[in-house]
Amino acid sequence: MAFVVTENCIKCKFTDCVDVCPVDCFHEGPNFLVIDPDECIDCTLCEPECPANAIFAEDEVPDDQQQFIALNAELSKKWPTITEVKGALPEADDWNGKANKIQYLEK
Repeated sequence: MAFVVTENCIKCKFTDCVDVCPVDCFHEGPNFLVIDPDECIDCTLCEPECPANAIFAEDEVPDDQQQFIALNAELSKKWPTITEVKGALPEADDWNGKANKIQYLEK
């Protein structure tokens, strides 16, 4: 089982989670991070580090966020691995906690 990055990461892209990942399974897109389910070792370290509370164990992803399981798998194959902490997006604090952000996901 892998961990999954969900909607609240969109337009925030905090990278605190990347710093604690022992296997470098995070991948970076323009305004979102994803976890490669084939690389994730289910260590649980990333989940509590996410300031946006956007990371869930696959079997605990909320019902309205289920599409992000497939999105993480798909986009992790296309986007480069991120291994170092970077600054969040400029308006991350304004976007943190806003609903219905899927429309803003840049692939």
